[in-house]
This record gives sequence, structure tokens and C-alpha cells, in this order.
Amino acid sequence: MFLICLFNRSWYNRAGVERVMNYCTEKEYEAFMESVNDFENLLIRSGLNLLKYYLDISREEQKRRLADRRKDPLKQWKISPVDQVAIKRWDDYSKARNALGCR
Repeated sequence: MFLICLFNRSWYNRAGVERVMNYCTEKEYEAFMESVNDFENLLIRSGLNLLKYYLDISREEQKRRLADRRKDPLKQWKISPVDQVAIKRWDDYSKARNALGCR
């Protein structure tokens, strides 16, 4: 049996954005990490191969995209307060990603 299941970044939001931006407590983060690990291990124990890939762009590409959003009236709605800070927290986001065991 072959199964592909894609979880977008919002599935791991507590471990990424919420942790980096201090939107959750350390206790909430730890509870999430425990439950997500339990869930992933359940999948593995039931015979599935779990491959986690985190699609990433470079810091320079992120800066270019944010600048483009500021200039383009059709893309300005995509800008959020988080975007303004995210580029400054690039290293923190990278550490959070790595803690998830992504390739």
C-alpha cells in the first residue's frame, strides 16, 4: 500500500510560528510536540513510511517576496504583522524547523 499525506505548515504551527513569536507557552509547545510525535509514531507503527520535508526559501528570497508584496496592490493583503518580524527571527524559525525532525 502506498499513501501520501501532506500536512501544510499550519499543522505544525504551534511548533513554528507560535513558538518563535511567543504565541504559546513552553508547556503548550511541549504538549504539542509530545502529541505530534505520538501521532507520527502511530503512523510508523502501523506500517507507513513517514518522510517529513519542510519546503523552505532563502532569506534573500523571503525579503524579495515581502518587498514585492509591499509594492503590489494586489498582494498587499498578504502582509501581516508577523511578516514584519519574521525575517528578523530567521534563525529562530530554522531552529524550530530542525526541532521537528524535517529534512
